[in-house]
Amino acid sequence: MSVFEKLLQIKEDKGAVYIVLIDPDKQSIEKSVQLARCAQEEQVDAIFIGGSLLFFTVFDDLIRQIKSAVTIPVIIFPGGAMQISKHASAILFMSIISGRNPETLIGQQVLGAPIIKLLGLEAISTAYMIIESGKMTSTEFMSNTRPIPYDKKDIAVAHALAAQYLGMKLIYLEAGSGAIHPVPDEMITAVTKNVLLPVIVGGGITTPELAEQKVKAGASFIVTGNVLEKDLKPGRMAEFALAIHR
Repeated sequence: MSVFEKLLQIKEDKGAVYIVLIDPDKQSIEKSVQLARCAQEEQVDAIFIGGSLLFFTVFDDLIRQIKSAVTIPVIIFPGGAMQISKHASAILFMSIISGRNPETLIGQQVLGAPIIKLLGLEAISTAYMIIESGKMTSTEFMSNTRPIPYDKKDIAVAHALAAQYLGMKLIYLEAGSGAIHPVPDEMITAVTKNVLLPVIVGGGITTPELAEQKVKAGASFIVTGNVLEKDLKPGRMAEFALAIHR
């Protein structure tokens, strides 16, 4: 069974999938490994690993150490073509379809594709859509793309349909790390009602109650990251897991 199939099975069993994003740009490798261990202990279903500025040698060692510390899937959330490692369970093969920057639409993907094939790494085709969140996020700045306006759910639906017809496997609605406003419920519902693909929602999800709200709106996968870096008390991820696993 592929990693993607395992995630879909978790969704069937639990109602939704809880994923923690670990950004190694924000802490040491040792702390990242500790965070991964805590995630597994507190019923997190999978881990995303990614950041904007890591060098390959550091990234590869990080993935190796985290993968050896946990048994749940460790999936690369790449900030660019240099963030690829044979030690990962899989990689999100993302295209920022909400933008019009050719480098993030196809350029980095062309550079990374031969490496992924050489390593035999499972690639999960993902349509990445940046949603306006009340401030410029790191994702928006680094990708040099404009987000989909917060109140334009029809534009989000059109992009999601395009992703489906292009044969992608996942839709990722991203408000960005430290977002003031998470992806609106109305947009999540509109997208999920119009496409057959599972929808990931991340950015600005600061409480278990808010996470549960996004699941009720239609999200199949919930991603948290920044909130845990600020408030990583024992049981915090378990609170999110309980709210997300309906």
